[in-house]
Formats: sequence, structure tokens, C-alpha cells
Amino acid sequence: MLGFLSARQAGLVDPLCLRRAESTRRVLGLELNKDRDVERIHGSGVNTLDIEPVEGRYMLSGGSDGVIVLYDLENSSRQPYYTCKAVCSIGRDHPDVHKYSVETVQWYPHDTGMFTSSSFDKTLKVWDTNTLQAADVFNFEETVYSHHMSPVATKHCLVAVGTKGPKVQLCDLKSGSCSHILRGIFLFQTTTNLSKPFNKRKHY
Repeated sequence: MLGFLSARQAGLVDPLCLRRAESTRRVLGLELNKDRDVERIHGSGVNTLDIEPVEGRYMLSGGSDGVIVLYDLENSSRQPYYTCKAVCSIGRDHPDVHKYSVETVQWYPHDTGMFTSSSFDKTLKVWDTNTLQAADVFNFEETVYSHHMSPVATKHCLVAVGTKGPKVQLCDLKSGSCSHILRGIFLFQTTTNLSKPFNKRKHY
């Protein structure tokens, strides 16, 4: 690493090269926490996790079985080795459970009383954390792959939803409707240089 820093200071290496080297070093140095475990609830793979930003205490997990689990990460036992317990879950017997795989879960950025989930069943659901009931459901015509809420937005409650099609839909939690649709655009650039003909497509 010192060699990289010296080379960078001398202008011999690109800054991205140093960034990649440091990122690779950190990734290769990752290890599982040997003092903490998580209670197994999901019957199959876990697709998504999110830790609430208010206290950093509660974690959501969404699985390919359609189940959503809420965990308490706090060490209430005060023991050096402990297992994070599941506080509650939205299981297969829940009336509002997702029919198919849950792809994204996210806490509401400013309050742990609400969280969202999206699934291959073409829905985005808004959940009341206290009752574990679906407060609102947004239905889409195509498979939902992901969604996200801005952690810094204070003047709107928009959720960006990515589906199978080339568009992003903005859902307004206040009105309960889809307010905007952002469509992808493909631009084609060609050249008449006969020595090096090509047809290049750019994605924006």
C-alpha cells in the first residue's frame, strides 16, 4: 500500500487504480463475526437486508420464500457470544404475505414505524411495523426487481421502483398512486468512416 501511495504521489498511477486496490484489500479482509449469530427463520435463501438508520438496532430480511423477518440486533444478554433473535415475521400464513420472492426491503428513513417491500409478485407493499399489516399496496404490470427511498428527502415521500421494463416508476406514499414514470432512452451513434465502420449504442 505504501508503494501505491508513493506512486500516486509521483503521478505514476491512476487514482482509480489506488481505489480498486484498496477496495480489493478490504473485501479480501472481510470475516464473519465470530461473536454474533442470527436466528434462522427463512426456509430458503435471503435476498435482501436493511438496518434501520434511526437507532441501528433493528434489521429486516426478505427471502426467496416470500417471508419477511424483523430482527433485534441488540445484545440484551450482555454475553460475549449471542444470537440476534427474530422479533416477528410475516410468514407464509400471513394474509398479506408476498406470493413470490422478496427482492428488496427498506425501512422508512425517518421512522421505524413503517417499512416497504417489493417482490416478484409485481407488488410494492407499505407495512405498519407495529401491527405487521400492509398499510398500502402498489400493483404493477411487470415483475418488480428493486425499489428505493431517498434517505435525505424531507419534502416528498416518493419511492423509485424498478421493474422488468425500461422505466422507473415513482410512487407517492402520501397519495397512494404512481406520480411519475421515468423511461429509458436509447441513442444510436453511427459513423461514415469506411476504414473503421461501427454501430455504437449508448445507454442513458
